[in-house]
Amino acid sequence: MTISHLVTHSGGFHADELLSTVILSRLYPEAELVRTRDKSWIAPAEGRIIYDVGGQFDAGAGIFDHHQRPNPLRPNGQPYSSFGLIWAEFGRDYLRAQAVPEKDLEQVHAAFDEDFVRPVDLLDNGAVDTAEAGPLFAGLTLPVLLESLKPVFDDRSEGADDTAFHAALTVARAIVEARIRHKAAKLRAADVVLTAIKDAGTGRVLELPMGMPFRGAVERAGADHLLFVVHPRNSDWALTTIRTGDDTFETRADLPAAWAGLTDAALEQASGVEGAKFCHNARFLAIADSRDAILKMAELAVAEVTE
Repeated sequence: MTISHLVTHSGGFHADELLSTVILSRLYPEAELVRTRDKSWIAPAEGRIIYDVGGQFDAGAGIFDHHQRPNPLRPNGQPYSSFGLIWAEFGRDYLRAQAVPEKDLEQVHAAFDEDFVRPVDLLDNGAVDTAEAGPLFAGLTLPVLLESLKPVFDDRSEGADDTAFHAALTVARAIVEARIRHKAAKLRAADVVLTAIKDAGTGRVLELPMGMPFRGAVERAGADHLLFVVHPRNSDWALTTIRTGDDTFETRADLPAAWAGLTDAALEQASGVEGAKFCHNARFLAIADSRDAILKMAELAVAEVTE
């Protein structure tokens, strides 16, 4: 069936129908976006996808609302927003349109649903409060930021809501596409990291061909013996630590305290490595001008930790 119209409600907007529009407009770029509360538009009809309005959820009929009772729930009992419903139905096709490899499709779909779509669903339904992010970050959650693009209360200009919606759509699309690209890239990186782990054997230093996400693959491989990672970086080489989790700066091992904050000649003297260029004061990153130099620094860092 050809989709000719994407239909959602008019007036002020929330993150869920905005993000739903990102997905649907990518799949149906020729479809006209209709923002309305006209009952003749928000009733199922051929060639239409209706979302966040209409009081029904029937994927077969092309209507994806979540405001009715009983409301549609995830298998875990948590409520869907229109975004969650749209992602469940169209997310895989969206990922294919974004050139995500078929072998990675289910993993990327599930990961994006878990840490991007589901939080939007919960916030939209009032199942969680942005204050749970802490007072400092409550105003920086994605739904709050997207909804801050709505017109101010006293902007009564004609079409202000629609103009703001389309402007916000550009921002939302960039965010969604970037998140998908990064999730797909992590899976590509994992293949490279797993090969490098095999090459490292029982060594404590993992050498990668370029900078890339590595911690998840290191953990999944059970490579607990690894302490540091080296890789080329433009015209020089980097030595980095391995964090123990996504939500912590704690590492398996820090770089030597004697290197902290030093650069160039001072770092060469402290480390005894010609070509040493920089060590971060927090001791999680060091730079050298060659592979040989960075491997010497890595060897010294391992020795200090394991002595």
